[in-house]
Amino acid sequence: MTSSTPRTVLVLGANGRLGAAAVRAFAHAGWRVLAQVRRAPAAALPRGAEALAMPMSDPHALAAAATGASVVLYAINSPCTRWASDALPLLRQGLEASRRLPALFMLPGNIYSFGEAMPALLQESTPEAPSTANGRVRSQMEAELLAATAHGQRSVVLRAGDFFGAGTGSWLDQLVAKDLARGRLTYPGPLDRPHAWAYLPDLARAFVAVAAADFVAGTAAGTGSNAAQSPPLRKLHFAGHTLTGAQLLRAAEVAAGELGLHPARGWRHGGMPWGFVRLGGLVLPKWRDLACMSYLFRVPHALDGSALNSAVGALQHTPIVTALRQAFIDLGLAPAPTPAAT
Repeated sequence: MTSSTPRTVLVLGANGRLGAAAVRAFAHAGWRVLAQVRRAPAAALPRGAEALAMPMSDPHALAAAATGASVVLYAINSPCTRWASDALPLLRQGLEASRRLPALFMLPGNIYSFGEAMPALLQESTPEAPSTANGRVRSQMEAELLAATAHGQRSVVLRAGDFFGAGTGSWLDQLVAKDLARGRLTYPGPLDRPHAWAYLPDLARAFVAVAAADFVAGTAAGTGSNAAQSPPLRKLHFAGHTLTGAQLLRAAEVAAGELGLHPARGWRHGGMPWGFVRLGGLVLPKWRDLACMSYLFRVPHALDGSALNSAVGALQHTPIVTALRQAFIDLGLAPAPTPAAT
């Protein structure tokens, strides 16, 4: 592959947290980025990226507008209360656009499909046994990708732990650091259980690495595209950060301290009132879904990233304190440090 070889990625849902992070990561790596959005981009796009302001409901038109894209990153994520109705129809639209291009389809995965009986170390070969409605939906989404291989579609699922960073909508801003300025941190489970986390800028760079390796493989095979010799559906695990609750809270305290937050009475810790959440779930669907996923903080788990590293080489993982510090800045929970005078 030479520097003149065109590499174009279509990012579906570019206004979302992962979508925006992926647009930045692909553009920084020198890709031409087509950022699909339903409305004007929430933030200025980086150099090398252009907006496609059009819905996904017309995959034919979307594919025509994205001619030349060799990769489609599916960063669409409807609210969990609408997964049952929206997840599969939206996924099928994205897959249809990818098939028409044709392009490698990349799906961000999670660990919901392994269920409450999951082992402590999750590998690509770990059997799926979803124990919740959300887990079953995620399994069905991956089954759609498998079915699409019969029509020549190639896909990659990159599974990761709970997202944080690059914006709002995660456990970090909605619970853990919600009261950071008041010197209080809250953790939604026992403090001694390992839990998998994924810093979104790191995960976005992992998608770039997988896409680049696929493109290089296809070019080396003499196809002039990203058609590679790998299986039509691959599932890879992104290790991210595995931390106990105590380790995460301690890292958050250090990160906040580096930003000048030093509570006069020291840091206070709280827990999640799961009993109250379950009671509220009797009338509030969002709370009901939340309560169903509480096992993720009770059951120890980590993702084995060795297969991903073998496929693309060693990945960059931002140190947890550095990642949390930047996440706090991005959330407006603490001011960015003033550059030192030279």
